[in-house]
Amino acid sequence: MNYLADVLPFTRRFSRPICQLCGAPYGWQNYLFFQPCRNGHPRKARLWITQIIILAASIYTWLRPPSKLGYVLGLILIVYFGVVFVIDLEHRLILHPTSIFGAILGLVVGIVAHGTGPTLWTRVGPTLLGGLGGLLIMLAFYYLGVLFARIRARRMLAQGQEVDDEEALGAGDVILVTVLGLILGWPLIWLCLLYGILLGGLVSLFIILWLIVSGRYKANAFMTFIPYGPYFIITAALIVYFPKFVAMVVPG
Repeated sequence: MNYLADVLPFTRRFSRPICQLCGAPYGWQNYLFFQPCRNGHPRKARLWITQIIILAASIYTWLRPPSKLGYVLGLILIVYFGVVFVIDLEHRLILHPTSIFGAILGLVVGIVAHGTGPTLWTRVGPTLLGGLGGLLIMLAFYYLGVLFARIRARRMLAQGQEVDDEEALGAGDVILVTVLGLILGWPLIWLCLLYGILLGGLVSLFIILWLIVSGRYKANAFMTFIPYGPYFIITAALIVYFPKFVAMVVPG
């Protein structure tokens, strides 16, 4: 997971990892043992945090594998969630390679988890409906984001600032939610979206309060963005790996 998060944002393929501070390539021994690069730059704390989390997640999935998925498929899904989470959090990017892999993984996971009955539609239908539902809902939010970006651009021009290409919601988020729809099926993708948006909104509220207290709200309110992908990933992971907890929070 650390390796993919280190190389995919820069090369979009499997490649030799490099130090992001000086560009020096890591030797594989140095990289695997979290040693500094040849110029002495230390590694990110994220590597250790991720290592601990994935170990704990692996043990939990071994002891309590998701229904019908089992340990191996459940762990592959955790790694996918983790790679998307870290890359979007650090770079605000949903990459095409992770989207393509996610679509394939989503179909497999969805069919295994939700497919029942003797006909092709009963085995594939809930998965495809989840993907389609996620796509259509997020497209509506995406175009609302386009409207917000236009309003923001007008405000920046009125303040004499140069307009940038920031997006309130990117096309990558639409693709990610489509993949999560394949994984969760319908109507659970709606629940994932609802709680992901509420979680992101809660974080946004704290950011707004901090801007107000620090006296920087007027200058920075339209210049502060958060990635929404991690919040959708968190809620999807809760639904898949902690269904009893979700059932307690959302009865029925």
